Amino acid sequence: MNPKLTLATTARVLNQLRRDPRTLALIVIVPGVLMWLFSEVFADSPEVFQRVGPAMLVVFPFIVMFLITSVTMVRERISGTLERLMTTPLGKADLVLGYALAFGLLALVQAAVISALTLYALDLREPASVPVFVLIAVTDAVLGAALGLGFSALARTEFQAVQFMPAVVLPQVLLCGLLIPVDQMSGWLRAISRVMPLRYAVSSMNELTAHTTVSGRVWWDLMVVAGCALAALIVGATTLRRRVG
Repeated sequence: MNPKLTLATTARVLNQLRRDPRTLALIVIVPGVLMWLFSEVFADSPEVFQRVGPAMLVVFPFIVMFLITSVTMVRERISGTLERLMTTPLGKADLVLGYALAFGLLALVQAAVISALTLYALDLREPASVPVFVLIAVTDAVLGAALGLGFSALARTEFQAVQFMPAVVLPQVLLCGLLIPVDQMSGWLRAISRVMPLRYAVSSMNELTAHTTVSGRVWWDLMVVAGCALAALIVGATTLRRRVG
């Protein structure tokens, strides 16, 4: 892996995204709009928003980043960009890490915007630590991007990349503790949820907003999410295909 090539890839991806305002809006603005709509739905039941809001804060960015990164990578492959890049000294690890850094920077902006909105405009209960609150949001968004990069290798078209949403994302949403606490699920559902990283992102955010101090469980859940993101990037670099077919 060459750091210069990795950073060059990051710069190229950011430059492409800079010329694509719709994608930038989807990453930075849409999660915040969804949180606002969610708060309005429960305007007459603020206790529901306080209970479920922290989970939605990680669910929305996770879904958006998975969708955008998977479609973007497939588009690069279809257009022949990956094939041209792979004829240069650029390695697979440089390419995947470059994409991860680019979307990680966007995730940081996304997390700052949605955190400021939910804490100071929507009056979500203040967490034990605002910096850790933002860190969880960023790590969760990077997880979505990493999974999107990893699963993009299995798609031949952009439509197929979108089709991974119900197979990869929705089961995690259902079993992450959003609808019902994980410890109230049946044993076999709890067992499945243990291998789904979104569960740990939701758990860390709920734990952080429910207490006045940052507990060890928050850090443990955060490390699990970060580890899963790293594993997804390694798989993505290993399975990366330069062309469709």
